[in-house]
Amino acid sequence: MGIVLGPNRYGKAETRVVRVDRDGDRHTLTDLNVSVALAGDLAATHLTGDNSQVLPTDTQKNTVYAFARRHGISSAEEFGLLLARHFVDSQPSIDRARIDIEQYGWQRLGPHSFQRDGTQTRTATVRYDGDRAEIVAGLTGLVLLNTTDSEFCGFVVDPYTTLPPADDRILATAVDARWRYAGVVPGAADWDTAHAAVRDTLVAAFVGTYSRSLQQTLYAMGERVLTDHPQVVEVRLVLPNKHHLLVDLGPVGLDNPNTVFVVADRPYGLIEGTVRRDDAAPALGDW
Repeated sequence: MGIVLGPNRYGKAETRVVRVDRDGDRHTLTDLNVSVALAGDLAATHLTGDNSQVLPTDTQKNTVYAFARRHGISSAEEFGLLLARHFVDSQPSIDRARIDIEQYGWQRLGPHSFQRDGTQTRTATVRYDGDRAEIVAGLTGLVLLNTTDSEFCGFVVDPYTTLPPADDRILATAVDARWRYAGVVPGAADWDTAHAAVRDTLVAAFVGTYSRSLQQTLYAMGERVLTDHPQVVEVRLVLPNKHHLLVDLGPVGLDNPNTVFVVADRPYGLIEGTVRRDDAAPALGDW
């Protein structure tokens, strides 16, 4: 029985880069966390320690900074695409690149003053194999809540079930969403506009869906994105159920007509799913 080297990659993780664009007294701030992963003809460095095909991870970090200066950052998706193409097209030993970007939001307070917007984080993943590029946009930490129009009934009851049916409950989640575009250009819109439009669609679907389960809400959100945005071919959602439990006020002589709740941070239900077009081309790799 032989021993062989399996799939491998390497890169520089979490390079923080902030670019300030100055238009007179009015400044624009872009704040990214960039991770690079490269794969290709790299067996020698693993098997013999021959590093002649290895582009140092420190060089990858410097490239992120240099590209931020040279090309600017028009969007997370475009910046990731520039980097991915550069690493593959400039290095004979590299045939695949993956760029993962987190973008942190800042609210404008004045011409050159900002406040960190911690409500959500924008994400982008770019893959390039020398021929085809793939862009997956997304967001994490988008907290949504409906105070009604949600129930959970008719579930399996076994000897260990203690959960009572709920015909009117709070539904809350922190959305982790990824959506894959059909190509590298999102229709006639720019990447920022396309991202904002999909985000708004996710929110509208959550708000407008009468939920009989968080699974049903997940599908409704993904289906709405695919219906409203033809440039999107697949949506993946991770929805933790942020449980809001009705407090029993009977011991202190008070009723509680669906008014006072305690938020349980753990354990929590975790609902995950993918909604895709049945004719979508396969992804270049796992998201």
